[in-house]
Amino acid sequence: MRAAHRSVRTRGAITVPASGTALLLIDVINDLAFAGSQALVAQAEPMASRLAALKRRAGRAGVPTIYINDNFGKWRSDFRKTVEHCTSRTSPGRRVSERLTPTSRDYFVLKPKHSGFFGTTLDTLLEALAVRRVILTGIAGNICVLFTANDAYMRDLKIFAPADCIVSNTAADNDHALRQIQTVLKGNVAESTRLTFHPTHARARLSKS
Repeated sequence: MRAAHRSVRTRGAITVPASGTALLLIDVINDLAFAGSQALVAQAEPMASRLAALKRRAGRAGVPTIYINDNFGKWRSDFRKTVEHCTSRTSPGRRVSERLTPTSRDYFVLKPKHSGFFGTTLDTLLEALAVRRVILTGIAGNICVLFTANDAYMRDLKIFAPADCIVSNTAADNDHALRQIQTVLKGNVAESTRLTFHPTHARARLSKS
C-alpha cells in the first residue's frame, strides 16, 4: 500500500461532513498480551497518539465516537472492567489504552467476533445516530478493521480508513488490508491529518429519557 499512500499525500485536504459521520475505534482498548506482541505494541503506541488527535478534532466538530471492542470471551464483564484491565501496569498495551481511554460522551459496542457488526447493536446505534459514513480506525487492520469495513460496505456506508490510524501485526498485512479497503470497498485511506470536518451545530446523540 506504500504507493497508494504516496498518491494520496499529493492531494489536498478532504472535507468530511460532521453530520452523518461516526468515528469508530476498533479494539484500541486492548491489553495486547500475546506471544510476540512487541512489534505490534511498538506500532500501536504512536498510532494511538495520532488517533487521539483525530478523535479530538472530530469531537470538536460534533462527530460521535464509537468504541467497538472485543469482550475477550469475558461474557460476565463490561467495558469499564475491560478499560481497567487494559490500562493496568501489567498490560503490554496500557499506553495505547491510556491514550485512547473513552470519555462519558463516547459510545461503546462489545463484539463477540471479528466484525463490529456481527452479533452487536452497532447497526441500531448507527441508525439512531443517522450515520451514513464511518471513519474506521484501530487494531488489527487485516482482521477486525477489515472485517468491519466489509460489513460497512455491504450496508452502503461510505468508508474512510486513515492509513496512519490503523495497524496490524506486520506492515505487509496492514498494506494488504488498506489496499483491499481502497480498491474493493471503495474506501478513502488518506492519512488522518488530511481529514477536515465540516462542523454541525447539533451533535447527534441518543436521548436517555
